[in-house]
This record gives sequence, C-alpha cells and structure tokens, in this order.
Amino acid sequence: MSALLEVKNVTKSFGGVVANRDVSLTVRQGEIA
Repeated sequence: MSALLEVKNVTKSFGGVVANRDVSLTVRQGEIA
C-alpha cells in the first residue's frame, strides 16, 4: 500500500533547544480513522 503522507528527516528547534531531530513518519491509507 502506498503512503498518503510521508515526512522525512524533520528537525525542529526553538531557540537553542532542539525539540526533535531527524524524525520520519509515514501514514498509509486506513491507519488514521
């Protein structure tokens, strides 16, 4: 099954604080109701 949404290597920081680093996510059809 193909991905409906795919996010790769996301990094988010607030000032000098890194909230997440290199986060990847794949959502396929039917996984979220």
